[in-house]
Amino acid sequence: MDTFNSIHEILDFAMQSEQDAVDFYTSLAEKMQNEEMKDVFLQFAREEVGHKARLQKIKDEGLFDMEADKVRDLKIADYVVHNKTSDDMEYRDALVLAMKREKAAFKLYTRLSERTDQPELKTVFQALAIEESKHKLRFELEYDDYVMREN
Repeated sequence: MDTFNSIHEILDFAMQSEQDAVDFYTSLAEKMQNEEMKDVFLQFAREEVGHKARLQKIKDEGLFDMEADKVRDLKIADYVVHNKTSDDMEYRDALVLAMKREKAAFKLYTRLSERTDQPELKTVFQALAIEESKHKLRFELEYDDYVMREN
């Protein structure tokens, strides 16, 4: 799929992305030997569950409508990050992957906030974008502390 054809496809994609993030962070947490980072990844997984619930509520209540042209010009490739993790994945690679995922989510929610005329939804999408940018910053700081310390 190169484009979205309806707002329901966008919301379904966003909810699946949030579920993928839950699975991703839960998987990373299970691989962490550092208890602090394990807790961080589990906390992010819980936050992503909350994001998914907010999106589901928007979909269930039919709160979001968008013109077909505005839907189609959201490029799905901008929001897809392949999240192949493995048991032997290095911590720094996990951090880079997490940063990329959060950046993609930030871009999606920012674009959605720009495309709605409904103030309540604009606020929800902006809030989700801000939360994703905070996650990215947390991973960037950890990367800086961990990787730069090693080098």
